[in-house]
Amino acid sequence: MKQATLIATTAATLMTLALASAPAAAAEKEKCFGIAKAGQNDCASTSGVHSCAGQSKVDMDKAEWKYVAAGTCKTLKGLTADEAKKLKM
Repeated sequence: MKQATLIATTAATLMTLALASAPAAAAEKEKCFGIAKAGQNDCASTSGVHSCAGQSKVDMDKAEWKYVAAGTCKTLKGLTADEAKKLKM
């Protein structure tokens, strides 16, 4: 009985730590548009061509993005979300 309690307590603690650290990890990253190679985008296209990661068809498409470390997008010659939206118009 004690072993089951220990396992349940450990699992609950690990889940709590994982959920608590997720916002911190997201804060350390930013979306960077126009740097993803074909098939290496992180999520949906802003142009609505697809809705999932890994579905980009063209290298460096301005509508595709990848997460990068905060503050590194410009050094990769990428665009912010606002800059990418302006290019669509």
